[in-house]
Amino acid sequence: MKKITKAVFPVAGMGTRFLPATKASPKEMLPVVDKPLIQYAVEEAIAAGITELIFITGRNKRSIEDHFDKAYELETELENKNKQKLLDIVQGIIPRSVTCIYIRQPVALGLGHAVLCAQPVVGDEPFAVILADDLIDAEPGAMEQMVEVFDETHASVLGVETVAPEDTGSYGIVKVEGDASGTGAQRVVQIVEKPRPENAPSNLAVVGRYILTPRIFDKLLNTTAGAGGEIQLTDGIAALLREEPVLALPFSGTRFDCGSKLGYLKATVSYGLKHHEVGGEFADYLAKLGSQ
Repeated sequence: MKKITKAVFPVAGMGTRFLPATKASPKEMLPVVDKPLIQYAVEEAIAAGITELIFITGRNKRSIEDHFDKAYELETELENKNKQKLLDIVQGIIPRSVTCIYIRQPVALGLGHAVLCAQPVVGDEPFAVILADDLIDAEPGAMEQMVEVFDETHASVLGVETVAPEDTGSYGIVKVEGDASGTGAQRVVQIVEKPRPENAPSNLAVVGRYILTPRIFDKLLNTTAGAGGEIQLTDGIAALLREEPVLALPFSGTRFDCGSKLGYLKATVSYGLKHHEVGGEFADYLAKLGSQ
């Protein structure tokens, strides 16, 4: 079985929950301290050994391409002003061994459709899917943990975490064999998209990290569009697990739902507190706020 060398980043969403900030700028470019969300996701993929980054983009997403491209004018300016540290940061965003590929999703037809857009590049290989909205602070990274499971099992792997029962309507929810409170990878027996709490098979939620075998493409091609005409990745996975093992891995780490304002603010505070330049002063500032 081949190694995981390709990751798909669906970045064509409108980001309506962050309007007006996302009116002209992609939500994936929202910064957490000094790096955009999409860069954290890319760094997680690269740390897991992934060398081909496939971005499924849409209108108004050019700044994502620009961010990972060479910036001749900026680099020349920094070089002329002897700002070597900043120049190293700009030039080190993407290692030379990593390739970026951009595919336009012409119509926003759901996450399943976005993944399907990557088929011409992914081909007959297993691959990762990473949603930049879910920022995961983990060491080793969540995707690295999942790749380790895939290398041992050669099965699709879903990154999961336990959510409050009242929140199941915001996630794909899985039911696993045995006790859902286990820490290792467990086989998925059912997956349901955004069930009401009373209908949820568990409160184990898929949170923006997937490793999928190429058979998922056949399942997505044959998936009937649901509400809003969208093709749900969850439906494709539901069909896949009837034919081959799909595992759920409760990864170690802290997830921040940066698709929500509150989650984004929490991530900013958490990453700000441990930032090498401003962490100490920021901690002092928050302590003063707390004492007022």
